[in-house]
Amino acid sequence: MPEGPEIRRVADQLETAIVGQPLTDVWFAFPELKTYEPSLLGEQVQAIETRGKALLTHFSNGLTLYSHNQLYGVWRIVLPESQPETKRQLRVRLATAEHAILLYSASDIELLNADTLASHPFLNRIGPDVLDSTLTVEEVKQRLLSPRFSRRQFSGLLLDQAFLAGLGNYLRVEILWLAELLPQHRAHSLSEAQLTAFSEALLSVPRHAYRMRGTMKKYHSEAAFRFEVFHRQGKKCRRCGTLIEKGTLSSRPFYWCPGCQV
Repeated sequence: MPEGPEIRRVADQLETAIVGQPLTDVWFAFPELKTYEPSLLGEQVQAIETRGKALLTHFSNGLTLYSHNQLYGVWRIVLPESQPETKRQLRVRLATAEHAILLYSASDIELLNADTLASHPFLNRIGPDVLDSTLTVEEVKQRLLSPRFSRRQFSGLLLDQAFLAGLGNYLRVEILWLAELLPQHRAHSLSEAQLTAFSEALLSVPRHAYRMRGTMKKYHSEAAFRFEVFHRQGKKCRRCGTLIEKGTLSSRPFYWCPGCQV
């Protein structure tokens, strides 16, 4: 499943394609959404927001399209008259005079007003978004030390969207490597220096991944995002030279350096 940086990059592309232009065509696959089609014609998409791995498309008439890609959903940007050949099931089509954005295969799709958006169960359950520029290291540290999370092992905590939204498996692996921690740790047992380093990594790794276009590719530039341990089993750790190992943790593949993660 794509993680927060990848979802935000998709949202950026969708915004560039469609925001601020009158909608010339609106189509929803689900019967309960089709009654909204006429009211959205001529309106504009004002912004496309991400909350962790969920995407919120805000319309000028006050409605918001909530969508979560889960494992199989995918957005495409095409010319307005284009009908791509695909075996995927089209769920949403929003078109302007210049572009159409298409959502395929997703099943978690709703149209919300201000009240239902404010009370949405998923959005109320998730924690702060790691890509929210207003979220600070100190706030993350306080969240780690809260009674709700302080005794949770990092192995599961970093996959729990209620802690911080947008984290996932590759980010979990890279954050723990950067902080030089093993996943069995809990926040309440860390030293102040470890807690600060971990809190900083929880924000810096996903934000750097987003700045580098959320890519999983390796670059030659040291400034570009590259994996340090993820999918690098059997290769040398760039920090200490120990061979990276691979195992399974919380039913997900996990990678770590036994030499410098303690």
